[in-house]
Amino acid sequence: MSVAAATHPPAATRTGVPLLRFAVPLALVLVTAVLVSLPTSALPAWAWKYPLAWQAPLPAWISAFMKWLMETASLGLFTVRDLTRGVASALDAVLFVAKAVLATGVAQGAGASATTLVPPIPWFAMILASSAAAYAVGGRRLALGMAAGLLYLAVFGQWASAMITLASVLVASVIGAAGGLLIGLACVRWRTLERLMSPLLDMAQTMPVFAYLLPMLILFGFGPASAMVATVIYALPPMVRVTIVAIRAVPEEIRELGVMSGCTRRQITWKMLVPSALPALMVGVNQVIMLSLNVVIIASMIGAGGLGWDVLAALRRLDIGGGLEAGLAITVLAVLLDRFAQAMAQRTERVAKEDVAGAAGRRLAVRVALVWALGLWIAAAVWPEIALYPNDWKLSTAPYWSQLVSWINVNFFSVLDAIRTAALLNVLTPVKRFMLALPWPWVVALVMLAGWRLGGLRLALTTGAMTLFLAVVGLWQTSMLTVYLCGVAVLISVVIGVPIGVAAANRPRLWRVVEAVIDTLQTLPAFIYLIPIVMLFRVGDFTALIAIVLYAVAPAIRYTAHGVRRVPATLIEAGQMTGCSRRQLLTRIRLPLATPDILLGLNQTIMLALSMLVITALVGTRDLGQETYMALSKADVGRGLVAGVCVAFIGMVADRLISAAAERLRRRTGLAA
Repeated sequence: MSVAAATHPPAATRTGVPLLRFAVPLALVLVTAVLVSLPTSALPAWAWKYPLAWQAPLPAWISAFMKWLMETASLGLFTVRDLTRGVASALDAVLFVAKAVLATGVAQGAGASATTLVPPIPWFAMILASSAAAYAVGGRRLALGMAAGLLYLAVFGQWASAMITLASVLVASVIGAAGGLLIGLACVRWRTLERLMSPLLDMAQTMPVFAYLLPMLILFGFGPASAMVATVIYALPPMVRVTIVAIRAVPEEIRELGVMSGCTRRQITWKMLVPSALPALMVGVNQVIMLSLNVVIIASMIGAGGLGWDVLAALRRLDIGGGLEAGLAITVLAVLLDRFAQAMAQRTERVAKEDVAGAAGRRLAVRVALVWALGLWIAAAVWPEIALYPNDWKLSTAPYWSQLVSWINVNFFSVLDAIRTAALLNVLTPVKRFMLALPWPWVVALVMLAGWRLGGLRLALTTGAMTLFLAVVGLWQTSMLTVYLCGVAVLISVVIGVPIGVAAANRPRLWRVVEAVIDTLQTLPAFIYLIPIVMLFRVGDFTALIAIVLYAVAPAIRYTAHGVRRVPATLIEAGQMTGCSRRQLLTRIRLPLATPDILLGLNQTIMLALSMLVITALVGTRDLGQETYMALSKADVGRGLVAGVCVAFIGMVADRLISAAAERLRRRTGLAA
């Protein structure tokens, strides 16, 4: 076939395919509009509201099972309660050691009469030791950044809380990384286990952390151990997935070399495969650390303490300045840990290129610094007064943040209220009414049709069953409120994020600025967004909408920029040679080829929006987040878990459909692997 024939198909093909392609979606839109406009009497009552007699009492079953598990279930020599409390005691012991070293020390007695036996590592010794470790893995620039970040925590009075948080994160990260590595290796060895683990990992990543807290409280008791288990469950899945991908990406020649050398399976795994995959595995460790930090505030509700508790307390009393300072401290801690983990991931390649003399000099400098840090720790034990950062040296920006928000409220209240009212009347309320007016069988049918068109019968049945579950457990209306608010927030995030990503993709200077902003947005604790927004717009759906957009917009920007950069330069050059304008290059080449990556960014935006939506229950939303939060406050474990599963299923349905659409586009554009 000639080039002309390939680029200019017959007229029947050019006109027929688009008509057929858009006929079905157009018909579905028309039918949906008709159904929404129908009076209630036009359809059977069960089509509008899932009958109570058809609902499964799943929450009651789960609550009864948990009661039996903790009061009756036995494993022979000991009960389940004995086992979980034993695990909690072991975790408490590990956490006690970590907190004693970093934050509290070891004291004898209680209250004012307590005497310190072993002090925590003082702030100046911690800065010196951490900077030395940073210098060892990342060089001078990372060491200076580590010192500056830790000094910020001391100067702004966040040191004690930050060290408690750091202790919890370090313990959770070690357990999560080690557990994820072992599970990932087992999944590589046994494919059946991988298939069984995949839906569990999806559930763990998409279920809100609020849903974990109540079962953890019942199993492990109130305190840091329960928070630790919830944190590990939430942070472990990325490590499992990264391990599977990294181990399978190791060249087959390395495995064959191990077999030819007579190595056992264990030796091949731990001496060859894991070291070869170490740089990729460190990416998983990085994700575990970031997710652990993301949970610290929520975990503070059940006794984790630290910066999370400070932020939560500030939110409860609407202390804008205090909440922002504690939130910025978490951000600083997150950036430091993130940079340190990235440097460790790149260390193998860098060390291979480093000369012997330079490596020896670096090791000597690190050892000297660590010896000095140990000496300063001992000095602090002898003279305890030098261990504390002087109060006279501390600074605080809290009053300025509070005054700024108050000034905005006083001078722009009418403008802000007009914006809020316009958004509620013209966008949020109509969309909410539309979602609540949809008959549940029609929504299930639409989801199944989308699954069938994108991925076949298996995807249709899977997504249809997950959607039907929302009605079977009696949470259809609440789920539609979740979909409405999440959907509007995701749409706004995409409208904002895609143009920014396109504009910054090929402009390095602009991208550095944009990347710094979205990195800050992603590392700020989710609760932090609520404090100033509540002060400006009061509680309600509009406040939740702004918070969700701020939290979820980063993936839309990042994936769009990544997709635009991945477009082959040869195609851009070909377009320029044929006389395409800059606009045509964007709309005809860059965006179509970047669409699969944009869809993946949309997927991640939905996941972040759902996770933030649960937290916005604190500002008066009436969706599944509120359902989960109310279950936690009433200690109703069944209600909380079922609501959490509904949130997870909404996220999993979106994930399956969008992933299938992205894969289909990759095959159509020839980008599939």
